[in-house]
Amino acid sequence: MARNSKLSVLNKMAAAPMVPVFYHKDVEVAKAVLKACYDGGVRLFEFTNRGDFAHEVFRELSKYVAAECPEMALGVGSIVEPATAALYMQLGADFVVGPLFNPEVAKICNRRNVPYVPGCGSVSEVGFAQEAGCDVCKLFPGDVLGPKMVKGLLAPLPWSKLMVTGGVEPTEENLSSWFKAGVFAVGMGSKLFPKEVVAAKDWAWVTAKCKEALSYAHK
Repeated sequence: MARNSKLSVLNKMAAAPMVPVFYHKDVEVAKAVLKACYDGGVRLFEFTNRGDFAHEVFRELSKYVAAECPEMALGVGSIVEPATAALYMQLGADFVVGPLFNPEVAKICNRRNVPYVPGCGSVSEVGFAQEAGCDVCKLFPGDVLGPKMVKGLLAPLPWSKLMVTGGVEPTEENLSSWFKAGVFAVGMGSKLFPKEVVAAKDWAWVTAKCKEALSYAHK
């Protein structure tokens, strides 16, 4: 079951508007990366459902967060159908993220009062997701749609909270362009966790990069 309420998750996102997106089949690596992000000020972490037995890794990660990172909200990403969403919520997911919008996932998340952040690529998709109770919509893929899409969408729908994912980089230039356009938060994956850094287990680098990226976001 979720440890954080929907309101708590949204408040954490507002306070530290960067959500690392990560997957690794080795639970110890996943723990180390999550802790490095936590030490860097991150308070929401998205573990993606992208590998065989990913839910087993998530189960152990959920226990670790409860014991070692009490302020962290742990969510699951790459969710496209309700059955998988239910599985991860039972394992403790505080929020559910998808690459697309599935109204059936919205229903099951609403039933548990767990935030559902669906992937949307148009004004209509954002509108449909909001009708289904989605407080935050994921603008995806961000590198294809660009900051102008954010600004254009917010003109007629100024109440929208958008989290952009895809092509986001931990640089001042990139993050400034998104936040100036009006995003509520950003999701960041490979640019925050280069393969060589993970292979070298340079967790201090990850912590420093999280602190740096969050400082740009807060500006």
